[in-house]
Amino acid sequence: MNSPTGRTYNFKTQLPYYLQLTRLDRPIGVYLLLWPTLWALWFAASGVPSLKVLFIFIAGVILMRSAGCVINDYADRDIDGHVERTKDRPLPAGKVTTTETLALFAVLCLASFGLVLLTNTLTVYLSFGGLALAATYPFMKRHTYLPQVVLGAAFAWSVPMAYTAETGELQKQVWLLYIITVLWTVAYDTIYAMVDRDDDIKIGVKSTAVLFGNADRMVIAGLQTLVILALCMVGQQAELGSFYFLGVVVASTLFVYQQHLIRNRDRAECFKAFLNNHWVGLAIFVGVVAEYV
Repeated sequence: MNSPTGRTYNFKTQLPYYLQLTRLDRPIGVYLLLWPTLWALWFAASGVPSLKVLFIFIAGVILMRSAGCVINDYADRDIDGHVERTKDRPLPAGKVTTTETLALFAVLCLASFGLVLLTNTLTVYLSFGGLALAATYPFMKRHTYLPQVVLGAAFAWSVPMAYTAETGELQKQVWLLYIITVLWTVAYDTIYAMVDRDDDIKIGVKSTAVLFGNADRMVIAGLQTLVILALCMVGQQAELGSFYFLGVVVASTLFVYQQHLIRNRDRAECFKAFLNNHWVGLAIFVGVVAEYV
């Protein structure tokens, strides 16, 4: 079979490039999407959620994060070749075609939707909003300096979906968790955008890191503070105790550490600070689980 570029198509040969498109070899995005999802599931169930729902959302997180990476590479196919960190990705390197990329995105989305069909009607309806946000985000950096806000809305959409899958309804608490996830995502993705800021300015790509400029650290600190305050509100509303709030203290300490890492705006240190957010999500999750146990 010939590809649109005229070369003979071989699935086995192309598979490593498809896996590279999904970033499954770099699971940080899976973790950052998974932790708020698990927070929502445990809150919704007031303890351990059903194994069925837990499996659906763990698998769904992996599939949709992969789909998001694929459509992001499609959207950035003319940009990535000009950025040092992304110039060797499969699309700019000519290893895959746009047709293959879009086909992979469709397959991943369909597989994820198949999982959602195993839940309830409200969750199925909510899934369309999640798909729209995931497909829209990669194109926002051409039109607004706030693409991280759209990413936050997309990542946080798993929170109401997980809540409704477990309970069959939306409650007030879920929206506070949603806001927390949006704020947290904007904070850590701004840190991530600081890594590429110089390249982004040269090629005209918009981001919160570009928008905030020299105020970036202060804004990130403000967002992190709001996250901690909102997490405390959640704990008070749910009448949680010391284990949960210990998790919040650990998360606060990690945020301070991240501020230390980004103090000189060094690329490598900013990327390290971004990766550190995995432990923030884990700390909150461990606190929630310990509280309900």
